[in-house]
Amino acid sequence: MAGMRGKQTVRGMIQSLAVILIAAGVMYLFIPHDESKDPVKRVDYRVELLTAQRAAPYPVVAPHGLSQDWKPTSVRYRGDQDNAWHLAFLDPDEQYVAIEQSTSAKADEFAGRVSQDAKNTGKTQQVGGETWQRWDGPKYRALVRTDKGATTVVTGTASYERLGEMAQALRSQGPTASAAPKQA
Repeated sequence: MAGMRGKQTVRGMIQSLAVILIAAGVMYLFIPHDESKDPVKRVDYRVELLTAQRAAPYPVVAPHGLSQDWKPTSVRYRGDQDNAWHLAFLDPDEQYVAIEQSTSAKADEFAGRVSQDAKNTGKTQQVGGETWQRWDGPKYRALVRTDKGATTVVTGTASYERLGEMAQALRSQGPTASAAPKQA
């Protein structure tokens, strides 16, 4: 009798599992889903930008005038961590590009950390009349510049050309500016 009860329990579990799998299959077939849709959401960074510009002891920068093909994906300001500003995008080629700024006294350490262990190549790149250092690493490349007590790093998987395009678009607006740059 005990053996019979065990067979009924296993059979019941198998039947229950079959019902659940059929229900899941029906839901998958009939609930609309678009697998081609981009899962990365565009963020509006204007409020965080204004907050950072008011709080940071340096001119916080953000891009101005980029095409809609540049998609902002994340933003944060951490005053308690060397006044660190971060604003990330996907470029028109779907490559990652981030703007990182900080008042860290160890500029090279900061640049290496935010550029995923990239190293200074000793080469420079002129962008909008300013000289940026080129860094290269196993994952990211970067353009690095220190000015007015802050280090600015434009880094990511994008080409130096795209990083330069982002660096060219960077503008700082004081906290009394009438509006933040329009969302890219």
